[in-house]
Amino acid sequence: MACTWSESESATTTTTKRILHECVFVTVNAPTPPPRPWIPLARPSTNRQTCIFTVMCYNVLCDKYATRQMYSYCPSWALNWDYRKKGIMEEIRHYGADIINLQEVEMDQFYNFFLPELKQDGYSGIYSPKSRAKHMAESERKYVDGCAIFFRTSKFTLVKEHLVEFNQLAMANADGLEHMLNRVMPKDNIGLACLLQTTEAAWENAPADGTFVQQPILVCTAHIHWDPEFCDVKLIQTMMLSKELKNILENSAQILKSVDGSNTTAENIQLVLCGDFNSLPDSGVIEFLSTGRVSQDHKDFKDLSYKKCLEKVLSCDKPNEFTHSFKLASAYNDDIMPFTNYTFDFKGIIDYIFYAKQTMTPLGLLGPLSSEWLTQNKVIGCPHPHVFSDHFPLLVELEMVPTVAPAINGIIGHRQPYYANSRPGWFYYARY
Repeated sequence: MACTWSESESATTTTTKRILHECVFVTVNAPTPPPRPWIPLARPSTNRQTCIFTVMCYNVLCDKYATRQMYSYCPSWALNWDYRKKGIMEEIRHYGADIINLQEVEMDQFYNFFLPELKQDGYSGIYSPKSRAKHMAESERKYVDGCAIFFRTSKFTLVKEHLVEFNQLAMANADGLEHMLNRVMPKDNIGLACLLQTTEAAWENAPADGTFVQQPILVCTAHIHWDPEFCDVKLIQTMMLSKELKNILENSAQILKSVDGSNTTAENIQLVLCGDFNSLPDSGVIEFLSTGRVSQDHKDFKDLSYKKCLEKVLSCDKPNEFTHSFKLASAYNDDIMPFTNYTFDFKGIIDYIFYAKQTMTPLGLLGPLSSEWLTQNKVIGCPHPHVFSDHFPLLVELEMVPTVAPAINGIIGHRQPYYANSRPGWFYYARY
């Protein structure tokens, strides 16, 4: 149906265009923003064995979404991927996180840019595009965006990688429910997880006998559906993700037991979960992740009849609640970071880093971009010639205490991971 604009709407649009034009002129000539502050939160332990590592979460804004139609306030040369990718890589290298979680990475950019660049810096990585890629020709598939996880090989070793496809989970659990089939299943967002183990170099305050802990840690990144009109889909995708992570942890415990004969349980494997959840702090998504529960009548379900379907997927420890067993805390809150996504039309917190709060302590995190710089230079949205995505990267330093015991003697304790090509087929090796 065609839209008929009133004269006042037309005048408003003209005014908006004029303001955008003026702001583009000002913002192009803006000075480089001051460095984002590092906010210390706690001192590291000195009297116990700990692993200190940094985690980055960054939606890099893939090339095909960075259009002048979407970001008219940004000059076209500053939207160009060849320009932005250099700034993004400089930023990643500047912060030097031990674990890097990226969203909106096109397949071609992962294999031909991010992976070879970060390999030079001592990282290995895994990647998956969104589910639609498997149904596309090679010439089109390389432009599909997805998620990537990189880890510093001096601190971590890859055991296994896992792909979580929300459309496949929706199909498997729909039981013919119309809303699951028509609203949830068509969205092809993904989660990507990797089971890592720590190396000897990862530990501080190691015991005198020289043994070290091969602590398993599951790192997951996700990119949840974007549309505010589909808040039910966002919540259900997140709930399905929590269920899959539970299954992955249980499966991982069995794998580790079969390798070293340890008594590893799912509870011994620590969890870091981060990503672009496209959800504000007061949403059902963040309530569910932060508190471990959400009401079956939560407004984000939009009064649609998901209850019976979701009861088969998730545990319901209390009447009228869906729950998960992870004890998670968010590294960031709106007191520290007023927004993680900054565009002309929207400014808010939608990116998060969650960590296992019973065994990990945040020692510090990267603070926000200077609000004075944004205001003084009339930066009404990003990307910008000095800001290379519409999202700001998050970075937290975590101190982790071990939840598994070191090997009984020094010889076994120093043994390298058993799955280094010794039993093909036991593990799904990273191809990168």
